[in-house]
Amino acid sequence: MQGAASPDVDLSEQRRVVDAFLAASREGDFDALVAVLDPEVVFRLDVGGTGPRAREPVVGAEQVAHQILERGRPFAPLARPAVVNGSAGAVVVRGGRPFAVVGFTVVGGRIAEIDLVADQQKIGGLVVEA
Repeated sequence: MQGAASPDVDLSEQRRVVDAFLAASREGDFDALVAVLDPEVVFRLDVGGTGPRAREPVVGAEQVAHQILERGRPFAPLARPAVVNGSAGAVVVRGGRPFAVVGFTVVGGRIAEIDLVADQQKIGGLVVEA
């Protein structure tokens, strides 16, 4: 990640980058995915719990792209654009209910951080408008 660089504040630019990430994820396009990721991107996954359910962050554009395509590609078509903590993000909806919330930090036109929360205790009360 680019040290002390500040996140992009333009919501439309954030949305453009996040939409490109989602499109590459849906299409299984490794090169396009790497192109929208900062070389030192950090991907954090919160599925709840500790011990064997805990996940270590994945660091690096190629490593994150592999993780997204290997494990997340089936969920990419279920992602809906959302504003998460004031920034462009996505809500993954399965069976009409939120399955995961994804927050992105965009710096310099690339994704520097991805925070995916799939802990149902944390997002179980979330209501998604049609």
